[in-house]
Amino acid sequence: FNACSSALINSILVAITVGTLVALLSVLAVHPAADFFAADKTVGKYAGDFIFYRFLGIPFFLISVSFRGFFFGINKTKIFMFSGVLTNLLNILFNYMFIYGKFGAQEMGVAGSGLGSTFATAFDALFYCVVILLPSYRKQYRIFKNFRLNFNIIKTIYKISLPVSFQNVFILIGFLSFVGITGLIGTTEQAATQAVISTLFISFLPCFGFGIAVQTLVGNNIGSGKYNLAKIYGFETAKVATYYTLTLGFIFFLIPQYVLLILTNNQSIIEVAKPILRIAGFAQIFYASGVALANGLQAAGKTFFVMMAEVITNLLIFVPLAYLFGVYLKMGLVWAWLALPVYIIIYTFIIFYKFRFDVWKD
Repeated sequence: FNACSSALINSILVAITVGTLVALLSVLAVHPAADFFAADKTVGKYAGDFIFYRFLGIPFFLISVSFRGFFFGINKTKIFMFSGVLTNLLNILFNYMFIYGKFGAQEMGVAGSGLGSTFATAFDALFYCVVILLPSYRKQYRIFKNFRLNFNIIKTIYKISLPVSFQNVFILIGFLSFVGITGLIGTTEQAATQAVISTLFISFLPCFGFGIAVQTLVGNNIGSGKYNLAKIYGFETAKVATYYTLTLGFIFFLIPQYVLLILTNNQSIIEVAKPILRIAGFAQIFYASGVALANGLQAAGKTFFVMMAEVITNLLIFVPLAYLFGVYLKMGLVWAWLALPVYIIIYTFIIFYKFRFDVWKD
């Protein structure tokens, strides 16, 4: 119990330090970056305003991530569910307040959406702080008695978490680059791409839940020396996740226009987005098992391998292929999007092969 609380405390201290530095550096660069990736200056301005306020929430987000890792590790995943429900409800409330200027708040438009989401993220971190101070956790894990720096733990945290952090950065860079590439094809094409990516991220949320399940099950069984059982849990969860994305894939393929109506009622955008949503629906079928097994590898300490798989398939295959097909060869948006299933299938194959044949016992 003492080791668990020491890991949590030091992880939070790292999150505060790193999160504050990243937030300060990011807010200085958001407007130039938004202008670079946007199809026109108006879009760049709105995007820059949104990202500016959103990045202020990075320290709170990283604190929440530290708490999530702690509660996943002790098999208290329901707390994350409660946190998610609370945060999403607050996100809706604060977005409504700051976008439209309700309940005494200033009307801020798109920028208000970023500020509202940051407030919701801050309350998420506060929620975890309240939970960890409940007597059942505070006494068992001796939170205050273990409140001290441990550089060995911090070193281990950096060793495990840095590859995961950089992997997420590479994913973000890859998709931002892809959105920028579609902007070179056309403004409507970029808007359609953003609509499809937003749809994908919504559909991916349960996949991340499956990934958390794999991470918890694999990590606990490896810790108990049950290596074969850890792999069985990983593969079985990947199967369930694939059933989910297979169902969504059929929906995306058969009725893409109705799915897109959730995000936009602009018929010109919907018409452009329909074929690429079908491509995305096909790609996400394979994505589920890739995410699940990647989380299993991370639980086994293979974070650097997972990061490199992302770098190779995303930045060295996905982005260049999208530019080659969509811009250089002038084959259009659909061909640019065909780079997505290539990226996802290769990534999933690499992760599957490593998970299947890697020998953890040694």
